[in-house]
Amino acid sequence: MKLTLSAVLLAVSLAGSGALAQCPDYTSFSQKPQGNPSTGPLALPYMRPSPECRTFNSSAVEKVITDMKSRLKDPDLARLFENTFPNTLDTTVKYFNQDQNLAFIITGDITAQWLRDTANQFAHYTALLSVDPSLATLVKAVINNEARYVSQYPYCGSFQPPPESGLAPSHNDWADGVTVNPPVNNTIVFECKYEIDSLCGFLKLSRSYYGATKDTSFFNDNWYNAIGQIFRVINEQSQPTFDENFNLISYYNWTGGNGALSPMVTNRGNGEPKAYTGMVGTHHRPSDDISVFAYLTPANAMLAVELSNLADILTKSGQAKSGKGKDFAAQAKTWSKRVHDSVWKNTVVDNIFAYETNGFSGRYVMDDANVPSLLSLPYLGFLDKHHPAYVATKKLLLSKGNPYFAKGKTFSGAGGPHVDAWHPWPMSQISAIYGTDDDKEILQRLYTIANNTAGLGLIHESQSIYSATDYTRGWFAWANSYFAEMLLDLAQRKPGLIFKTNKPYKPGQ
Repeated sequence: MKLTLSAVLLAVSLAGSGALAQCPDYTSFSQKPQGNPSTGPLALPYMRPSPECRTFNSSAVEKVITDMKSRLKDPDLARLFENTFPNTLDTTVKYFNQDQNLAFIITGDITAQWLRDTANQFAHYTALLSVDPSLATLVKAVINNEARYVSQYPYCGSFQPPPESGLAPSHNDWADGVTVNPPVNNTIVFECKYEIDSLCGFLKLSRSYYGATKDTSFFNDNWYNAIGQIFRVINEQSQPTFDENFNLISYYNWTGGNGALSPMVTNRGNGEPKAYTGMVGTHHRPSDDISVFAYLTPANAMLAVELSNLADILTKSGQAKSGKGKDFAAQAKTWSKRVHDSVWKNTVVDNIFAYETNGFSGRYVMDDANVPSLLSLPYLGFLDKHHPAYVATKKLLLSKGNPYFAKGKTFSGAGGPHVDAWHPWPMSQISAIYGTDDDKEILQRLYTIANNTAGLGLIHESQSIYSATDYTRGWFAWANSYFAEMLLDLAQRKPGLIFKTNKPYKPGQ
């Protein structure tokens, strides 16, 4: 495996040089069919940049593409995998310097690094980290960069390039006019919406890296400082809005409105009041939209899982024998159980999970497509897909019982207020595939996705139920990664559905 572009080129400091200057902007590139079409009925285009324009090249990744293409019986699905599996490495590694142990990964058509997106953008490469040392080094650099972000601004979810990169910060129009307390530096922070799942994303990336490599070198001061800040947020945001004497408890607030593009948050930026439940409150959802009630069920489910995983890697690596590692492992076990138990106690009524609750008996039954979502609870590892509460909740969410479910002639799914109620997200269909073992349902959902890429062979953020050409975000790396990850999951648990034979396939073996 080799890097096609050096760290300096990845920093775009030589943007005027010949090869790099000829590379197209992928935002534009992704909106028009490229290359030769697939041989299936959808005739999907080849949407990868040329090798010299890819931001990171991995021979291990190329082998997986070759392996999957030779096994997939539908050439259109093979083309979708060929486009989506490498998309993060092909297009989003904006900066990487091995010596500095720093990497900056953009989300796609927005030049910023989201903690949540990055964890999911790399999730489907986990099995390759043990066979591709350079890819593992890249992921370790991502973790170290994010550890610095979290250490300084644990309430923020998206960030600017590290100063070492020489890349200029991007201006975020949606942050204009927004007041954040504690204040942030917008040359470091792209947007400071507090979402507990962003911190879960950092934990997920850390445990995935350790699980694949058993490398303990990422347990450095930056990482431990970040973990300390995560527990600080957990402790602060699990508290009620008022103490017993009705003194306001506020560690973070975020106000929009007053001419800002971002809407005003109620109660002077503190959101709706909450009572203590044992869960951890969040200000915004994974979609970056404002929460209605503070206790977001799927985010707390993910937190319970990832805190358990944190305790596990600290123990297995030997870090839990003493010092901070011992203290954090103990805290992680305590909080994981507390949050897990509270989710089951406070969010399930008549076998139906609420999306959000407030501790005052307030419930909002819906789902938002972004992961973590209720549909994604099995994917998150919180419960088995056959659990009666999940089966009943999934049935409701993929029906008119969910205010953000929509269905047209060719496309359907759950969406959210981030776009509008008639633009469901393909991501919801992917999550639903993880939530079933029914062959007919899997194929129906799989081809609902495949048939709705606007002929571009990439997975978009959302898709209109009224028009096949009306979609949002042509370059959304996380959605591409999630789709490829789902196909690799089917390659192991349902190979006969998608392969020419019934023999399972797992990358890296």
